[in-house]
Amino acid sequence: MDPRSLSKTDRNVSPSLAPTTQDEGIPNKPVTFWHRAYRSMGFQKGYNFSLFIIFAGAIVGFSLARLSYLNISGSASSSYASGAAPGEWYWYSRGIYRIGITIHLATILPAGLLMVWQFIPIIRHKFLIFHRINGYLVIILVIISNVGALMIARRAFGGSLETQAGVGVLAIISTTSIALAYYNIKRLQIDQHRAWMLRAMFYLGTIVTLRLIMILSALISSKASYYNTTMTCGELLSILDTNEKVNSSYPQCGQPGSTADTRAIVQAKFGTQPEQIGASLRMSFGMALWLALFLHAAGVEMYLHLTPRENNRLRQVSYERQMEKGLSPAGSAGLTSDRWGDAEPWKPMKEGTEA
Repeated sequence: MDPRSLSKTDRNVSPSLAPTTQDEGIPNKPVTFWHRAYRSMGFQKGYNFSLFIIFAGAIVGFSLARLSYLNISGSASSSYASGAAPGEWYWYSRGIYRIGITIHLATILPAGLLMVWQFIPIIRHKFLIFHRINGYLVIILVIISNVGALMIARRAFGGSLETQAGVGVLAIISTTSIALAYYNIKRLQIDQHRAWMLRAMFYLGTIVTLRLIMILSALISSKASYYNTTMTCGELLSILDTNEKVNSSYPQCGQPGSTADTRAIVQAKFGTQPEQIGASLRMSFGMALWLALFLHAAGVEMYLHLTPRENNRLRQVSYERQMEKGLSPAGSAGLTSDRWGDAEPWKPMKEGTEA
């Protein structure tokens, strides 16, 4: 086709916005739609938009699916009391654990729905007030939710030592990441603010991957007959409802001198028996937590190392804004490796080019 035969409008269409076939120059509508979709939200790269859809979508989907759990003790099938893993409600129905689970769910679910908005570029650029207010809400909600998580860690899916340690580590690193992100943005160190907020989001997203690994592990381990764990007779009674059912399946609970805290061995099998399903889930939970945390921690560091150009761009923006505010040293006023470590002193782009 002769380029001179094209109209002025056709010649001015950006190739990236209007991909064409090789023979007829007909716009590739699916690709054009995809480009317009991610650029309308402020994303400059398609892969960033794809990752946002995957990870933000998972967090939003999980939060929406669990919103019904805010009905903590209701009789509806969608309430937390009805939907929790077998044996969990025995502990969470009373005392400090009831307070802890209520605090945790009432804060982490809204935080999950609000958090994703912080990572949409057009909101950061055109709706800065919303970005700031929403950021403060997320910080407050996550910190409070971590307090609730620590309160219930002792009983979460059996409360084994690996589970308690995993919950504690997750609470510490997510809170620390948010605190460092907050400090860096106050020092206008935008590149570090981005890095620490990404880490916080990925750490908190561990709970979604954890559920997938836990269920998969429970299904796999159920194929073997030699996995088992223990439950208290009180937990078994809360699952099976009657003493007759408990005593017939777990005679030690009916022995003289047995109490609600007496422990019985339960086969871990993801099948038809509710107590065995609960046993298989609690046996897998600690392992799944640590594996998911490792995957998310490694994944976010890999992403940060694969996007150095964005980091350098934001470092330059930080330098310019810190210069305007009189923060010193400009470009490294926050927590940067050249200020707190032994990295080479950072130089702004213009100075580096001239050197």
